[in-house]
Amino acid sequence: MTESQSPPRAGKNAFFFVIVAVVLNMISFGIIMPVMPDLLEELTGQPAESAVLEAGLLSATFAVANFLAMPILGGLSDAYGRRPVLLASIGMLGIDLLIMGLAPTLGILFLGRFLGGMFSATYSVANAYIADVTEPEERGRAFGMMGAAFGIGFILGPVFGGFLGDIDTRLPFFVAAGFAAVNFAYGFFVLPESLKPEDRRPFNLARANPFGAFKHFVKLPKVAWFIVAIGLFQIAHAVYPATWNFHGDIRYGWNASQIGWSLGAVGVGSAISQALLTGYLIKRLGPMRAAFFGLSVNVVAMILFSLAGAPWMAYAVITVSALGGVAMPAINTITSTLTPRNAQGELQGAQASVMAGTLIFSPILMTSTLSAFSAREESYFIAYFPGAAFLLAAIFILLAMIPFLIGVRMNRKDIVKTDVPAPDPIPDQVA
Repeated sequence: MTESQSPPRAGKNAFFFVIVAVVLNMISFGIIMPVMPDLLEELTGQPAESAVLEAGLLSATFAVANFLAMPILGGLSDAYGRRPVLLASIGMLGIDLLIMGLAPTLGILFLGRFLGGMFSATYSVANAYIADVTEPEERGRAFGMMGAAFGIGFILGPVFGGFLGDIDTRLPFFVAAGFAAVNFAYGFFVLPESLKPEDRRPFNLARANPFGAFKHFVKLPKVAWFIVAIGLFQIAHAVYPATWNFHGDIRYGWNASQIGWSLGAVGVGSAISQALLTGYLIKRLGPMRAAFFGLSVNVVAMILFSLAGAPWMAYAVITVSALGGVAMPAINTITSTLTPRNAQGELQGAQASVMAGTLIFSPILMTSTLSAFSAREESYFIAYFPGAAFLLAAIFILLAMIPFLIGVRMNRKDIVKTDVPAPDPIPDQVA
């Protein structure tokens, strides 16, 4: 009754609940990043230049599980609601962190990552949740605030992780598990359901498996082009989680605290940019132009990161890269606008499957590039260039612009309805 009659008011409150849940979740994730080089060096007995290869395989293991499970969880959220899937995801994150913190061997560490990947639905289901409780014209700002929530998590998590990591390498994992437990309790007692019964659809395994999701969106080429662009962009973006901590260790000699502070700076830039600029840019430029602007800034930032030979240069480029955070919220605005309300979970699940699919090999690609170009021994074929992975990322973003522009061309009539810069819409009568 009230729920179906006044969704906007309930939706706005629920939206802020999800933002807080995402912040807590990202603190749990970011807190372990500064200590991963030390942990892998401890478990493998290898220097950072070699241990980084294990980091790539660890990320790929997470991605394989994520790729297989994500569309199933997205489909389940369309059938049974977003809340139970979010709670299951958050609860499993806590278990994953405990397993990793206690891991006596590299094999147990891989097991923890696989289990975490199976239940890591927070981002895609949270995006579907936001699509449930916002109107199409409000989604650019809403997705921008999601990005800001990620940024806040990356401000607090890595800084705490670096500080705790200087005390003990394993301590951040246990503290992160505590954050996940708080997040679970918060969601259990506070988070309402966002998907009304009349907007749900029966669960269909054929559409909910990762390959079924690809097949479904191949039938919708207008949306599929944007998903391909997201996939290529994700390959490039993997350079951050896969190599940033090891890159700082190898190139600048950073310890856990310094890695944490650098990641915190990335989070500050992301939070400020997305909280203050992303919604404005999408509304002012429209999602098409805002997305193209974001992709272009990311290309420039990756090239500059590859050339940053000193720590102060890396910090300077962080301010530039923050502006590129508008790209994904703008593309999400486009794809969610072109998708029916009762298929938003499937859309986000399919997008997440593509992203997870690229993450099966992209961390290995990026960490292998870093390892090969940071080897201290002289090589006739490979020069010492530890920024090579960022240059490779710039190339992939340039490739992502091709399917993005094709998608824009195919969808121009549909997107232009929400793509007119405010506050001066183009009159329908203008020839």
